[in-house]
Amino acid sequence: MTKPLLLIDVDGPLNPYAARPERRPEGYTTHRMRPAGWCETKPLRVWLNPAHGEELLALAEWYELVWATTWEGEANAWIGPHLGIPELPFVDWPQMHGKAPRGTFWKTQYILEYAAGRPFAWVDDDITSYDHEYVDQRHLAAALLLHVDPRIGLIRPDFDALAEWAAAL
Repeated sequence: MTKPLLLIDVDGPLNPYAARPERRPEGYTTHRMRPAGWCETKPLRVWLNPAHGEELLALAEWYELVWATTWEGEANAWIGPHLGIPELPFVDWPQMHGKAPRGTFWKTQYILEYAAGRPFAWVDDDITSYDHEYVDQRHLAAALLLHVDPRIGLIRPDFDALAEWAAAL
């Protein structure tokens, strides 16, 4: 049996970018990065929690891990090594930040295309009720859309929910 996909966003779930700028969340380390397309003069500040790598690797027992981030394949160079995560496949967005169906997040339509009928869990900070409705109506396999607070990032109950959902399949 094929494992469900675990589609992982970076900014919000792994990098709690919306936390107070002067207050790095506990357990996180600060990294300065210059991914392609970063045009600012200063490097991008990214907070990462090394424990998230261990948590995600533990979930790989249940899931096929996939980057679902605007970092695309650069997540393998900039994010994965800091978390101890090997190179992962990634969603190659046909268009970023483009038009989205009926109030959904722009990623949602492409998440369904990538999943291609497979069960999936998706962690992102931009998931709304419109996305849940869209997926429920258009995706026949099981799907878990897990909204993550971008001020906090992934926390223990999120990892537990992902493990429990996959085990229940």
